[in-house]
Amino acid sequence: MTRVIHTGDTHIGYQQYNTPERRRDFLRAFRQVAEDAVSDDVDAVIHAGDLFHDRRPGLVDLQGTVEVLRTLQEADIPFLAVVGNHEGKRDAQWLDLFEDLGLATRLGAEPHVIDDVAFYGLDFVPRSRREDLAYEFESTDADHRALVSHGLFEPFAHADWDTETVLEQATVDFDAMLLGDNHAPDTAEVADTWVTYCGSTERASASERDDRGYNIVTFESEGEGEGEVAITRRGLPATREFVFVDVDLEDGEGIDRVRDRVREYDLEDAVVIVTVDGGGEPITPAAVEEFAIDRDALIARVNDHREIDTDEDVSVSFADPDDAVRERIRDLGLSDAARDIDRTVRDGDVVDANVRETVERRVREALEDDREAFRSAVDGETERDVQTVADALDERDGDGNDEDDGNETEDVADPATADSSDSSESDVATDASETDTSSDVDDTDDDTPDDADEQVSMGDFA
Repeated sequence: MTRVIHTGDTHIGYQQYNTPERRRDFLRAFRQVAEDAVSDDVDAVIHAGDLFHDRRPGLVDLQGTVEVLRTLQEADIPFLAVVGNHEGKRDAQWLDLFEDLGLATRLGAEPHVIDDVAFYGLDFVPRSRREDLAYEFESTDADHRALVSHGLFEPFAHADWDTETVLEQATVDFDAMLLGDNHAPDTAEVADTWVTYCGSTERASASERDDRGYNIVTFESEGEGEGEVAITRRGLPATREFVFVDVDLEDGEGIDRVRDRVREYDLEDAVVIVTVDGGGEPITPAAVEEFAIDRDALIARVNDHREIDTDEDVSVSFADPDDAVRERIRDLGLSDAARDIDRTVRDGDVVDANVRETVERRVREALEDDREAFRSAVDGETERDVQTVADALDERDGDGNDEDDGNETEDVADPATADSSDSSESDVATDASETDTSSDVDDTDDDTPDDADEQVSMGDFA
């Protein structure tokens, strides 16, 4: 008999609601899975993708992940995984680094056998490139074969990947498909194969109301239980509590009724999601959120689903303000280096006191590597872009701090003399997806990595 933990969608590094506590929650949930694995003495931990929320995880998130993986290594519990859509990079993956350190195994077309079970892997593949896939896997004499993959497979919600096609075209017969990407746990049988989602380990969206957890998958050896596969669900009770307050207002009811409903719950350190439906009077979401925070909630959000009844012309936009800024930045036709600097300034990962130094370091590095890095996307006037950046750095030193005045602009304008002494400073994640202003992550809409020109072959998913 072989028992494994099937987990995934840990999204380490996700600073949900722009709150550091939530970022720590995602790593804490992953740590709890590993501790459960050690306590239960399982044969392996299988991760079905999206270990990280972003392809550029922060240093603290990387350190925490390594610490958790070492916990498994010290207990002699293998960590087997595939790459998800959130963390996928063009070349080497973070999972490859962990494999080099002896902390993980990246699953692919070759079987990785544990006891009597062979595990294979298929990384996330965008829909536009799936027709090019040949589901070729090396054969094995193991009693069981399981495919670990990341994507939205049929027959589950939001599916865009034909499970039967995978099973029919695969060169080996799978007893189970252990999947990630759908944050809702679910299990079905397709073509005599068990297909199961383990769900996410933390709520990445307010729509994820069911308890978080993972699967325990047991493969019975031939002769023990007629070669059966058993899948059970285990919760993670230590995850951050979400309190869902649903209010259906009647005519004449308003914010007082909403507050009365909020009072019915213990909100201490919880994420509070208030959903308003029905009729009633207009309410001010900020007032309700403040009321919940005053009752010791960690975070409070109000979703008013009612129609707006007004005689006035009202323009309503649900657009993410960060998206609007990014669209405007694209219209400016800035160079790649300039856009990277823009993300550094706007994203929340760099402490305010360090923004100036971080921007300067990135400018120097870009100029040292290639002066063409600042070529404008509109008219190609490199010198104008470089001088603009140089002027900005010079103006920066006019803020009353004269400590560095004297040669900063001169250094930037001439890459040959640029000082690279700051290059040892640790890099920070600058992807816009790490900053959450109001909306939650919706995994079902994010199915295409940025690096869309990556070549497709089974070798890429091995």
